[in-house]
Amino acid sequence: MNPVLLIAKSLMLSLLLAGSALAAEKVNINTADAATIDRVLVNVGPAKAEAIVAYRKANGPFRSAEQLAQVQGIGLKTVEKNLDRIVLSGGGAPPRNAPPANGAAGKGAPPKAPPKR
Repeated sequence: MNPVLLIAKSLMLSLLLAGSALAAEKVNINTADAATIDRVLVNVGPAKAEAIVAYRKANGPFRSAEQLAQVQGIGLKTVEKNLDRIVLSGGGAPPRNAPPANGAAGKGAPPKAPPKR
């Protein structure tokens, strides 16, 4: 086979595979039901999807994708495989016992001003 033709075919195949990877379906883990989480996330079946929803109900919305690793049965490798599929937004207010999302010590703590030059 002609080497130029072989390279062209390989390049075309690579582009097709890359395009399908970019078109991966995404899931908002703060609002999705277990069936959607099960369908979209890799290496997450029905039981793990239910555990994600239960964790979210008990602890409030996820603040980072890495927080999924705190769910029983979900490890960091699973989170890493799914980073391109995970969306974080909404989900309502965190439970009353949750710390503030911005790490402020008290209510209404003002943000730190940038240093002057």
